[in-house]
Amino acid sequence: MAASSATPVAGVLGAGGPRLAERVAAVDALVAVLAGAIDGPAGVRAAGLVASGGKRLRPLLTLLLAGDGPAAADEAGERSLRVAAAATELIHVATLAHDDVLDRAPTRRGVPTIWSTDGAEAAVATGDALLAAAFEAVSRDARPEVSAILATAASSLAAGELMQRADAFRLDITVERYEQRVIGKTAALFEAACRLGAIHGGVDAELAGSIGRDLGIAFQLLDDLLDIEGDPAVTGKARGTDLLDGTVTLPLALAAARDPEFAAVKLRELDEPAAAELCDRLIASGTCDEVRASALGRVEVAQAAIAALPGPEGRRQALALAARALVDRSA
Repeated sequence: MAASSATPVAGVLGAGGPRLAERVAAVDALVAVLAGAIDGPAGVRAAGLVASGGKRLRPLLTLLLAGDGPAAADEAGERSLRVAAAATELIHVATLAHDDVLDRAPTRRGVPTIWSTDGAEAAVATGDALLAAAFEAVSRDARPEVSAILATAASSLAAGELMQRADAFRLDITVERYEQRVIGKTAALFEAACRLGAIHGGVDAELAGSIGRDLGIAFQLLDDLLDIEGDPAVTGKARGTDLLDGTVTLPLALAAARDPEFAAVKLRELDEPAAAELCDRLIASGTCDEVRASALGRVEVAQAAIAALPGPEGRRQALALAARALVDRSA
């Protein structure tokens, strides 16, 4: 996972020891191979998408939860673990291709999206091909439980995305509705990644899943803040992109529930300068600080659960560092 080498994830690899670094490299190579094996233009696009960056946090969580448990006992178990970890990344990248169509996003991480260069049909087909590649690999080389866990996550991802579309441009979103949406569209795959590690590592799957769910919610909260507070030179997109798309995230939902001026904002009429101005107003309102505190609280809950995990201290330390890496989100 070379894309992560300049990030706090590098510290995770150091804490996890040489076995983790070897597994990470093997999974990264497998992700590239599976994407590149897709036939036709979709394969070229998929290969470019998986090579474009990202911290590979989901497969890293799978490997960390597995540790040196039963998966290390034989070649088949190790192969199942690698494929499961790679599949989480392929599914994640597939959702990015689909999201770019829904969001009409011109760039991602500063690079033109498939939607912007080749159109919606190409982007959807590339995402579909990545999903198919993930499930084909899992059906061939992973333990039977892996397919069920990933299928549940994929269904949740779709439901969460549809919920977000249904909520577009609505300023009356409740905290409960927002959290339900986030659990579906983001946290479900983090939870699946941790469950996959747990079943390979002999760890309690419910405890592992709770860790993933809390980290996934924190990840999305902080990602939402990046849209409001982030430096476009770092994030690769203008501030307020979510607002222009009609995606009402928690800072705006909280502000609209408390302040009639925010409740009266006409999102459909925003242009880029107005969206940037609204971001400044949200920062001044204090709701961004409130959301950040909520995200950090989720990370603390996850870290407490990590501390309760059995096994070597190195695994707990590496997982705690991975949790902290979420807080240092920059892209």
